[in-house]
This record gives sequence, structure tokens and C-alpha cells, in this order.
Amino acid sequence: MKKTALITGATSGIGKATAYEFAKHDINLILCGRRQERLDSIKRDLGGKTNEHILSIDVRNKNAVFKAIRSIPEDFKPIDILINNAGNAHGLDPIQNGDLDDWDAMMDINVKGLLYVSKAIIPQMTERKSGHIINIGSSAGKEVYPKGNVYCASKHAVIAITDGMRIDLNPFGIKVSAINPGLVETEFSKVRFKG
Repeated sequence: MKKTALITGATSGIGKATAYEFAKHDINLILCGRRQERLDSIKRDLGGKTNEHILSIDVRNKNAVFKAIRSIPEDFKPIDILINNAGNAHGLDPIQNGDLDDWDAMMDINVKGLLYVSKAIIPQMTERKSGHIINIGSSAGKEVYPKGNVYCASKHAVIAITDGMRIDLNPFGIKVSAINPGLVETEFSKVRFKG
């Protein structure tokens, strides 16, 4: 039976690359992102290489996340693999000059968004006693660099959440992994420096 993967942040970077790789392996895809036009473009580009369903959601919006997960068609259930990839970095300021809106965006997407999506999907995995959750962290979750204060904190949180999930979900046979990339070719800097 074909597996189904849900990927957040699927409109660019690591999430998009993961979607294309999974399509090669005939995995059903639920592609999530904020930018509808990019989701449509990826779906067109995949051109039926596998079955795709798109969800235009902002993971910061708790109610929208739960509503979107409930709306997934039966053909795309159960979700076997969850890739928590949605994330961002805003600003590169020393802590004393940090922008509160930047801080909120990083914590809301990188930490709370990961938790909301996981909370919406984990119950079906625990019921089946199977599944794999892969949280995309960062090398910034292992080290702290100058002016990376809140971003690094958010990625340290991803590692801690992953470790806690692994302990809590192990009795259910659910695998939990983290991938903590360093420098990769994405839109990271465009987002961080607001263009």
C-alpha cells in the first residue's frame, strides 16, 4: 500500500526538494504552505508523478491547522510520514536591538507551528501504532552564533521537542527524527533580510 507524507513549508527550499524526492518513490503527497500559487505550480510540475493534495495554510494559525488536517480527503489518509519543515528566520540583530515582531514570527512558526501540526496528526499515528515524524531543525539548534539569539533558541527548541516526542511516542512504535542542516541553497537569506 502506498505511503502518504504531509510536508509543511513545501513551497520552497528543503520542503519543496523533499516533495520532488518523495514523488520519485511514489509516495502520496500532502503539500502545505502559505503561498497558494506556489503550491499550484509544484502540483503542476509534479504532473501526476504521484497523487498530490495541497493545503494552503499558515502553521501559525492553530485553528486553520486543525481545520485543514480534518479536511484531508480519505484517499490521503492515513498520514504515514510527517515532515515538519515550515520555518523561518527574521532579522540578524543583537538581542538588545531585536524586533519583537521578528521574535514572534520565529517562535510562532518554528516552534508553535511544528507543535500544532504534530498535535493534529499524532493521534492517528498513536491509534495505528505506526508513523514517522521528521522535524527539520538546523545546525543553529546545536550552536549559537552572534546575532542569532532567538532563531537559535527556536531551533534548540525543535531539537528538545524532537527528543521529547521520541520518548513519548516510542511505546506506540512511532519513529521520530530530526535533520539539522547547515548552509543549504534556499530562500533563507531573502526571508531573514526581508528581501
